[in-house]
Amino acid sequence: MKFVCSQNDFSNNLSLVSRAVPTRPTHPILANVLMVADIVKQKISLTAFDLSLGIETSFDANISEGGQTTLPAKLLNDIVSRLPEGEISLISEETKDNQTNLLYLKSASGKFQIRTISADEFPPLPMIENDDFIELPTITITEGLRGVLFASSNDELKQVLTGVHLKGTADSLEFAATDGHRLSVVEAMFSSEIDNKKEQTLKTKNSNEFSVTIPAKALRELEKIIHNNNDFEVIQLQIDDLQVIFYLGKQKLTIRKLDGNYPKYSMLIPQKFEHVISLDRKNFLNSLERVAVLASQKNNLVKCVFNNKKQIILLSVETQDLGSAEESIEAKITGESGDIAFNIKYLMDGLKALSTKEIKMQLNEGNKPVIFNPLGGLKMTYLVMPVQMVK
Repeated sequence: MKFVCSQNDFSNNLSLVSRAVPTRPTHPILANVLMVADIVKQKISLTAFDLSLGIETSFDANISEGGQTTLPAKLLNDIVSRLPEGEISLISEETKDNQTNLLYLKSASGKFQIRTISADEFPPLPMIENDDFIELPTITITEGLRGVLFASSNDELKQVLTGVHLKGTADSLEFAATDGHRLSVVEAMFSSEIDNKKEQTLKTKNSNEFSVTIPAKALRELEKIIHNNNDFEVIQLQIDDLQVIFYLGKQKLTIRKLDGNYPKYSMLIPQKFEHVISLDRKNFLNSLERVAVLASQKNNLVKCVFNNKKQIILLSVETQDLGSAEESIEAKITGESGDIAFNIKYLMDGLKALSTKEIKMQLNEGNKPVIFNPLGGLKMTYLVMPVQMVK
């Protein structure tokens, strides 16, 4: 294998796939990145795979000899990222024992020699045999992930809750995530036209609906790739019983689905409310951030008293060892006055994701779910369980 490429292209693509390299690999080969030089296409492809998440990408290069090998991902990334900009050349050769390969990397500043492991040992990325591709607008994926990822669980004992549930129909895509204390749901309806007048609809070859739970960790990597590359308007998706594959231009993410039935979250959302409060989201969030300075690290509790007569919400935090804080904000309140308490972190996380200027807060008496919705814009529902206050 012999080729010349741009240091910048190599470094950027290597950094991308390195996100799929496990910190503690179960097998030495998983700490490596697979590098393939395609002399016909004049492209270098890089692949990393931790057996749950696989990332593959490619870039142009001047290839004089094709081939493939694997290299230690962290070491290679550390070297290439520190090289000066410009062209670099890479040559892979076998040693006399025909077992240990060496890669020679040369740049304007010097040269490196790196031991490699045969590409034959690298596990292949799973393939999906069917020809069904789902096309999703990139903006839909971006908004959906932003609205729900924060609500997924970090508890590996509740593995299905560490994922995001996607449910698609011919004209909508729903995202949902919950950790058992809060739930965020975003529903994107596909309009008949977009800016360039192309049809914007969920397309499959057989128009089947789908439902899948995908690890939040892998979707955060998808979110990063989208953020760093705005060249594609549509993302393609393939699904089978075990895997989900996202195609984003020159990048491909292969993700192992989460097993288990996702909770029937729609049953958790109340349909009737005794209190409805409309208020400015940013004012609410800013007040919470100020009083949160004194919130106890033990319970992060904030008390909200809503006063119908004065049309205000009084926020209060009290910490025995530190002191107390109060803030009041204007609101439009229907229903009788009352009070409720929340984990302040859960409240602030949801408000940051809602994004619109005004929001609606709906609740009932007692320790029942509270619903937050944006007024206008994204169709999003954020449910948070209140905290029982000690009277």
